[in-house]
Amino acid sequence: MDTAFVIVTLVTVLANAAIAVADLRGAAFVRANSAEVGVPRDWLWWLGALKGAGAAGLLLGLLGVPWVGEAAAVGLVLFFTGAVIAHVRAGVYRNMAFPGGFLCLAAAVLVLGAAAR
Repeated sequence: MDTAFVIVTLVTVLANAAIAVADLRGAAFVRANSAEVGVPRDWLWWLGALKGAGAAGLLLGLLGVPWVGEAAAVGLVLFFTGAVIAHVRAGVYRNMAFPGGFLCLAAAVLVLGAAAR
């Protein structure tokens, strides 16, 4: 495995696991951001579960199940593309770096994984 791929994947796993925990716990900043973007509060648990599943899938990919890792990376790219679209539709640009950053991490995992094959 390529060193860059492993490092970027581990950073992406940690970042997504951390934000998944924040979603699942209903952190104040998560509630405020989701309200501003128009995401119903009762969706937070599901969104956190999806981010956690993505992190777990990436980790499984590193541990020897590459197709699960690839599927998780694709899922996270799609998830955070939707988050960026939600921010644009709501006109909330001041914190676009967060979903954009997560999207870039997931895309980097996908690209580096393809290059490492």
